[in-house]
Amino acid sequence: MRKYVFLAVAVIVIYFFQSFFLPTGGIGADSLSYFGIASDLPELKTNLFPLGFPFLIKIFHFVFQDYFWAGKMLNISMVIIILVFSYVKKFYFRETVLLFAAKTFFFAFNLVISEGPFLFLLYFLFYLIHERFHEKISSTRFVFCASAILILLFAVRYSGIYIYLGTGIFWLWMLFRRRLFEFQKDILKVLVFSGAGILAYLAFNYLMYGSFTGEHLRGAPAQIYPVYVLRNILAMVNVIDPFIGIKPASNSIISIAFQVGLMLIDLLLLRYFVKLVKRKKDNLQMEFHYLLWIIAGIYTVTMFISGFYQQIEELNVRMLAAANLCIAFSFLIIYFKDLKSDKFIFRMGAFFLIFLTAYSLKSPENYLKNKRIIELQMPEFKDRKYLFDDEKEVKNVTVYHIPVLNRSFTYQHTNKQKGEWKQSIGGTVNPQIKWLKYDTIKDKKQVLYTSQLRLRFDR
Repeated sequence: MRKYVFLAVAVIVIYFFQSFFLPTGGIGADSLSYFGIASDLPELKTNLFPLGFPFLIKIFHFVFQDYFWAGKMLNISMVIIILVFSYVKKFYFRETVLLFAAKTFFFAFNLVISEGPFLFLLYFLFYLIHERFHEKISSTRFVFCASAILILLFAVRYSGIYIYLGTGIFWLWMLFRRRLFEFQKDILKVLVFSGAGILAYLAFNYLMYGSFTGEHLRGAPAQIYPVYVLRNILAMVNVIDPFIGIKPASNSIISIAFQVGLMLIDLLLLRYFVKLVKRKKDNLQMEFHYLLWIIAGIYTVTMFISGFYQQIEELNVRMLAAANLCIAFSFLIIYFKDLKSDKFIFRMGAFFLIFLTAYSLKSPENYLKNKRIIELQMPEFKDRKYLFDDEKEVKNVTVYHIPVLNRSFTYQHTNKQKGEWKQSIGGTVNPQIKWLKYDTIKDKKQVLYTSQLRLRFDR
């Protein structure tokens, strides 16, 4: 167990320091939207995003008086709470540490996005369900806490409704199989109480904003090409993989071939997982795993369908984070059951923690230094209402030459575009300046363009 404690400490250190060296500090366009909502509180202006994550940001901003530090300290607090809780409660500590070495937790807790608190809550929902299955907590406590968490999941991300739906389908499965009758009644109570809470939240949205989830603000889905459907299908298969989640932005033949190759690895992993379950199922509480698998399946399929009707980004590690957590947690629990030696899985976890860190820091920058440079300029633009990246066409491209083959190729650094840096930092310093996806404001004097901000490499 000691080596997992050391790995947990390494996780905390890496998760804390990494964003200092990310060009945007782990803050993307959605982060700026959440910062904007948080800065407006208690005034309510939009329901495009639920209020749970902005409310947490607001609390941490009250303490740290800086939105970058608010997001960072919120993330690291959740990481430490999960690890300490798992260790103290002896709730699959080894498996939990390895989750932090894998792709989903690494992504969610190193960026300032709502997936962080979403997965945090989902982890504790798993704990409650697991303990109730093993009759370690009372029915009353389980119903109250699980209902509250399902409501909070929806208040953090609207996709929490898919977790609720997966739980409901699991209840129907139990009903038809006539299994775990007492637990079946508990789940029904959870569905009723949490459903009432979710309906109350939707009613509040409708009365306050005139829509349930800001669907009129989200826009129509982008034109769907066959290649994007294929990429989404490949991403769905990748849910099975706890560690590898690389998805190139290009639609080139080489990129698609790489993703198909990764899919073959995922299918082999699925085959191994199925064999592992068959071999160990007699010593497992299988209903708990059935619940995780059903939630993962429902979440994956509903997210895929949502892409045809909503303007959301294509399926990737972020969009399918909840589904991957369900599968990865189930896989690790089953893998460790009656395991004679954990050397292989521990070394793999340590390797991927290092790999993911190196991959994310492949183009390191001093974020805090850049932030100070932009902070000094922001008072000049305090009267601006909007922020727009007008430097999207300025690409940071590196040419690599292979001497032996006498060939060269170019690589566009997707995380090293200076307009994106400036937008991220400027919107963090003053989230009251709302970022724009498109330059649609007629009065250009109200818009702060990223080209008006200067970093040390600008001329």
